[in-house]
Amino acid sequence: MRAIIEDMAGQLARVPGVVGVMLGGSRARGEHLPGSDWDLGVYYRGTLDLDALRELAGPGVEVAGPGDWGPWVNGGAWLQVDGVAVDWILRDLDRVERVWADCRAGRYEVGIQPGHPLGFWSPCYPGEIALGQVLADPAGELTQLKRQTIRYPEPLREALTAAAWEAGFLLDIAAKSAARADTLHVSLCLSRAVGVLVQALYAHDRRWCLNEKGALAVAEQLPHAPADFGPRVRSLLAAPGGTEEALTATITRARELTRETVTALGH
Repeated sequence: MRAIIEDMAGQLARVPGVVGVMLGGSRARGEHLPGSDWDLGVYYRGTLDLDALRELAGPGVEVAGPGDWGPWVNGGAWLQVDGVAVDWILRDLDRVERVWADCRAGRYEVGIQPGHPLGFWSPCYPGEIALGQVLADPAGELTQLKRQTIRYPEPLREALTAAAWEAGFLLDIAAKSAARADTLHVSLCLSRAVGVLVQALYAHDRRWCLNEKGALAVAEQLPHAPADFGPRVRSLLAAPGGTEEALTATITRARELTRETVTALGH
């Protein structure tokens, strides 16, 4: 299958507008299962020849152009090759480079994106480059960018760890909703607070966090995670409660975990 993927990457790189192709996801990191998808980041610049992409994808495959899947995941296609899922994910290289410049300056965004319940965190873009494998790169641009992104930017580390303050703010808001037994709002605040803490733990350890999937399992193993961070988070999210008393008790436990995490991060 690897040979098929490499051949596909070479064909994609010849599509007008495509700069290069990277293998991403669990297969790039060596963490895949036998049935894991093959994720191909298709990096383009300027106008992309969608007709050529559709011809390469073959009949019956819908190719989504830039913007069709939302503001951050530009578009792409879902293919089946010999019964194995292969995903094309479009990435605007000019935008990736702008985000990388922002990250080096300690700036980032969190945008709304379908499929990302805690939002799309812009450092994902350079993180994908850093953790991915270059498959096709005729001009060497992806290879050069990968060399740059291997080193996690200290200004970004400082910004994301400092942003852990939001977790406490979210819990203050949640406490007001607990008084009304508003389980939905409390649960959303809890999830967001945990997401902020996980991002901060990753950044403190100079690790790229690409999305929510599997992030807790990694974060709980990081050196500055409080004792039993993972089990405590799972307990909070599994059953926050349906009454004022139960929700308030959950928020109290979440506040303690947040204080421990922020203290461990030095903020």
